[in-house]
Formats: sequence, C-alpha cells, structure tokens
Amino acid sequence: MKKKMTLTVLLIIFAAAVVIAGQDWKSGIAWTKPPIVTPADKPGDPPSDAIILFDGKDLSAWNKDSWIVENGELTVKPGSGEIQTKQQFGSVQLHIEFATPSEVSGKGQGRGNSGVFFGNYEVQILDSYENETYFDGQCGSIYKQRPPLVNVCRKPGEWQYYDIVFNRPELKIENNKVVEVIRPGYVTVFQNGVLIINHHEIEGTTFYHLPPAYEVHEPTRPIRLQDHGNKTKFRNIWVREIPDTNQKPERTREPYYE
Repeated sequence: MKKKMTLTVLLIIFAAAVVIAGQDWKSGIAWTKPPIVTPADKPGDPPSDAIILFDGKDLSAWNKDSWIVENGELTVKPGSGEIQTKQQFGSVQLHIEFATPSEVSGKGQGRGNSGVFFGNYEVQILDSYENETYFDGQCGSIYKQRPPLVNVCRKPGEWQYYDIVFNRPELKIENNKVVEVIRPGYVTVFQNGVLIINHHEIEGTTFYHLPPAYEVHEPTRPIRLQDHGNKTKFRNIWVREIPDTNQKPERTREPYYE
C-alpha cells in the first residue's frame, strides 16, 4: 500500500512537471514598454534620442565660446578656462572624440592633458602613448582613483574616442553636509572600443591635491571639458540621458505560470 502511494505521488509530480514545462513562467512584474530609439547607421554617430553637444558647427550647447571651432573640430584655447554645458545632467551615456596635439612637447601630465567632468568626477584625457605618468592619472583613468585596465592610446594627433556610462551618486544631505552616501556613483569607460573602466565605484570628488570624498552638490550638473594648457581637440560629442538606477519595479503579483 505504501509503495502504491509513493508511486502515485511521483506520477502526480511528473504530470505537474509536464504541464508546467509547456507553460511560460511569468515574473509578476508589470514592466513598462521600452521606448523605440533609432540607432545610427554608422558606429559612433548619435542615435535618435541623443542630445548633441558638439557637431562641428558651434558652441551653442556650451556656456561660452572661448575655444576655437574650425574645420568641424573644437580646440582648447589654452588659458581661456574650461567650458561646460548649459544643460545639466544626471546619469548619462556620453560619446566624445578627441585628439591630443600631434606636436609633442612636455612629458607626463604636461602632454595633451584635458579631462571630461561629470560634475565633480573626472575621466582623464592625456597623451599616454609612450608617455609615463602615475597610473591613476593616465588617459582613461578616473582621476586619482582608478587606472584604466589597459592602455589603448593611439599616437599623438590621431583621433580617439570614449564611450562613457556615468551613473550619478545619490547623497543624503543635511545642514549642507553629506551625511550618507545612499548610492555611490559609478563609471564605465570604453576607449577606442575597448573596455578600460568596468563599472567602477566613484569614491568622491576627483581632487588632485586631496583624497577623494563626496561633497554637497545638486543631483544634476553640467558636463565640463578641461583647459589644462594643451591644444587638445574634440569632435562628435553627444549624450543620452539614462535612468539613475536599474532596480526592478515592485511585483504586482507573485510569479506564475501561463
């Protein structure tokens, strides 16, 4: 009798498994429909939802026009100071193309130095082709916080590009002080198509003279390009705003089969 019951239970479990195998498992999450974005025909060109920051024509997206626009290129005018976007951004995907000066002068941090800042947080631009410097300050580094995984720099004067994903930090601020880092910032960097920074946690403002620490700032900030005294060139700069988090929405019901 006992054997018969055991066999019956096994048959029931087997039958249920057969039924379930023919059904779709549903997560119970009511996902929203992803919007349609038309990709560019040519890699590196902006998709349909991109915000154009520089297309070779003018600096209308930036706070001042002190840098040189010529032949579709934007060149740092040394001594004129940094430029920053008029629009403020939180988490973004950024594409930017750059070329350090073809005429090499100086060494270390003095060669082709510039930088892309997402508010307080810098991804370094530097001529790091056969040019030694401290590793967390070479091209592609999160300045003074993380060296690139590899050095993929091209020769001076040759065009290179970054594709950067910046996830902004979320800070709890009280009495004009950061009392808690609710969610740190993260940076992912591809240089010339190669992953060089893999979703690295930002430790705070990328100071050159102090250890990193989070400072009070607004959730959205301008994107800045640095004037470090070198005639670094830029072209084809665009950005896409992205959600601040990849957290799943709440389930509307328990997982089920359909």
